[in-house]
Amino acid sequence: MAAAIRLARWHQGRTGSNPSVATLIVREIDGGPVIIGRGVTAIGGRPHAETQALAEAGEGARGATAFVTLEPCAHHGRTPPCAEALVTAGVARVVAACTDPDDRVSGRGYAILRAAGIEVCEGVLAEAAASDLAGYLARRTKNRPHVILKMAVSADGMIGAEGAGQVPITADIARRQVHSLRSVSDVIMIGSGTALADDPELTCRLPGLEGRSPIRLVLDRTLRLPVASKLARSARSVPLWLATSAQQDDPARAALASLGAEFLAAECHDGRLALPELMEDIAARGASTVLVEGGAVLATSLLDEDLVDRLILFTGAVTVGERGVDAPFALARLPDGFVPVRTMQYGPDRMDEFERQR
Repeated sequence: MAAAIRLARWHQGRTGSNPSVATLIVREIDGGPVIIGRGVTAIGGRPHAETQALAEAGEGARGATAFVTLEPCAHHGRTPPCAEALVTAGVARVVAACTDPDDRVSGRGYAILRAAGIEVCEGVLAEAAASDLAGYLARRTKNRPHVILKMAVSADGMIGAEGAGQVPITADIARRQVHSLRSVSDVIMIGSGTALADDPELTCRLPGLEGRSPIRLVLDRTLRLPVASKLARSARSVPLWLATSAQQDDPARAALASLGAEFLAAECHDGRLALPELMEDIAARGASTVLVEGGAVLATSLLDEDLVDRLILFTGAVTVGERGVDAPFALARLPDGFVPVRTMQYGPDRMDEFERQR
């Protein structure tokens, strides 16, 4: 199962509205277990992992064990559900990590298997699998994406300097790790203030992973993003969404649309975009994970609305000084309700990860 969970990560962030799931078909050969079929949800979401693994295993699947990271689907479309494909292939046993919370599946996939006489073992390494499937599970159970708030804080507790644009807080190794996080996210989100101050690209620029850049989302209530910005100028090559309350006939809207930007109509509350409703709209578009990189104001708003599921805090060795912008949180003053998950050292920089207590 651990191997299946690792395999599922290959297409994380690239399977559309479907989760990235893996299946391994295993049988005893010469007295030992051998993987004879592998499958991971295809880019775009189809075909599913089970059908790919069964096709690779062929007749060898009969009497074998299938390891699946998520309960096999049970609903009919143009193709039969994966649970029935496993029955038809003649597998003897299915070992599963997570139960699918989708009402069309939850428990029904297992029921199809058991009705056919297949042994089912549920919940194997469920917590580890659920961590990677957090986006899909959040979208199904909370009607919103899984939100990861990433922040880099200097040694003196700052996230930047006033009027200085982007201020390097971490070294190259840590910045590469951030690009790795982007590569497995559906959406990366910042506020318009960060977009104006930093003029970022928000793409994944690791060699070989450039094509895995997430959708860039800017919360831009009045459409302040300049058409000359890096985000706007690259909108045709990497998707750009603008959450705004600007009217349809706003000239800025037409100018940005001509460059390829798309718009999410957003409601306002107390002069700011309504974040819970916006998260629902993001989920409705099939996005399951949102990586937030932008600004103290947006970070604080998301935390106040209880919309953050995971915190990733990079603490750099540099000192910003007296013109610094205070970070909304740091290791010494974390938001309530988060528990530590892991700590890593990337050269001179430290990364701490926290999850909201369930």
